[in-house]
Amino acid sequence: MTTTAMLIMTMLYPQVQSFIPTTTVTSRIARATVTAAFQKRVSVSTAAASSESSSDVSDLGLTMEDLDAPLPPELLQNLASSGYESTTRNLDNADDRGCEWKENLDNLEVILSISGLRGQPAQCISVEFSTTTATVTAFGYVIWSCVLRGECVPESAKFNVVDGQDMVPVIQLTVDKKEKQRWGGFIAQVGENTISDLM
Repeated sequence: MTTTAMLIMTMLYPQVQSFIPTTTVTSRIARATVTAAFQKRVSVSTAAASSESSSDVSDLGLTMEDLDAPLPPELLQNLASSGYESTTRNLDNADDRGCEWKENLDNLEVILSISGLRGQPAQCISVEFSTTTATVTAFGYVIWSCVLRGECVPESAKFNVVDGQDMVPVIQLTVDKKEKQRWGGFIAQVGENTISDLM
């Protein structure tokens, strides 16, 4: 029996009102009451969370210009940055992470793993620097080279070559920067005379 039919029956025959089931009406009223209470609670919780997430920092005296200003150079002197770069000109292998670098204000520490050197004895590998380039040779032949992201002091360069995984030698090197400026990496461009991509 629908709600409308029950209302008509109670109007026409009040004496049968007590026999009409009220479960449906009661359950709907109960659901409506619970829903209203839930929505009110959610509204209160949302408002409370919103008020907690905001903080008054007006007493700091900062402006948007202060937040956009670059950090003072003295704060960056002792900070080191690091990252990875590709050692290949082949775009299919552009994410080989063959160059791991760590940059300090004065110098760079670099670890090179060049796949084209696979199988070459560590003792036959050498690294030469100019002011703006680095060149890796094996038995005197140029295997790999790159243009640096900045100018270095060639005579300060030091390197060590050890055997690595999968028969790929690992080149560990350090070189001082000519000026105390951030390079943001080591390799600006892999040299065109690089033949390691073909090996």
